[in-house]
Amino acid sequence: MYLAQKIIKKKLHYIIRESYWNGKYFRSRDLFDLGDNPAKYIIYPGGNAYYIDEKVENRLNSLGVKPGFDELDNIFWRFLKPEIKYILEMFSQRSGRTQRKKGEGNAQFHLFDKRRIHFLRFGNMDQGKIGRISPKLFQVLLNKSRDEIEQYFLESEGILDPSEFKPYVYVIFDLQRFSSKLTAKTMPQALNQKKVDEYFIEEICRLNKDRSFWAGMTTRPDLNEYLIRYIIMFFDNEYGQSYFLHDYIKNLIDGKRFYAPPPNKGSVTLDEAITIFGIKKDKLNKMSRRGLTALYRHMAKKYHPDKGGEHDKFIKLTEAYQKLLKSKNAM
Repeated sequence: MYLAQKIIKKKLHYIIRESYWNGKYFRSRDLFDLGDNPAKYIIYPGGNAYYIDEKVENRLNSLGVKPGFDELDNIFWRFLKPEIKYILEMFSQRSGRTQRKKGEGNAQFHLFDKRRIHFLRFGNMDQGKIGRISPKLFQVLLNKSRDEIEQYFLESEGILDPSEFKPYVYVIFDLQRFSSKLTAKTMPQALNQKKVDEYFIEEICRLNKDRSFWAGMTTRPDLNEYLIRYIIMFFDNEYGQSYFLHDYIKNLIDGKRFYAPPPNKGSVTLDEAITIFGIKKDKLNKMSRRGLTALYRHMAKKYHPDKGGEHDKFIKLTEAYQKLLKSKNAM
């Protein structure tokens, strides 16, 4: 089961859905319409306790769905009263994952999905190494219908800063491949924007007609509602100048193609990196790569030279980020 969002009569509605295997591909179906206020189905008997209205589980049971342990909790967690959630988080062992049957479907991930996950995880425009990344990175997409996958990205894209909207769309639709200029990967704003706009429209229309991408989902001749947000992201925003500078510096540090600094000089140790980020080791161990990336982006805004920060501190911050990412890989 998963929580889906849908705009109905200009209001955001929430629907409990499930992905199911029909022998050929995964499809999705509605289970329970929670309306625009799912919190009304959370009952507080007193103290710090809560439970979900039995109407929800009764409806699911009538459809032959038996919610697994914590499944309903995971769906309603975001709608809990903040003070209750704060207290329970200290003792909660929620995994945030839904148990799924193994062996259904296949592990062929669509390249568009892989580009989206790669950018959201690493925040990097250059996706030249995407073909060599471990499939484990994309396992979050396994055994999900196209609708559930799109709902996953709809929520995951909330991590993006508005300055990243246009770069994100530029990358996931691989618009850089239409230009042979070196700046296509690092400064797309220097390209002929009329041409870039035309390529984008061509690519989004091509994806809209890609039957393998929408397998298991009913399609219509007009643009799928899940693609409309990318039109808005692309045409209603500008490229972030500071974002590309950060990407350039990051790639320069990653590449180390022409210069290898002397050992133990100019590079930060793990302890120094932790100090720079102001986090404790135990918190670092529990932090996901996504959480670390989000923290880095937040701090980068403060230290970036374009925002009045010091160049040396920004470089140190970026090096510390790379060091901490490597430590996460080693865990």
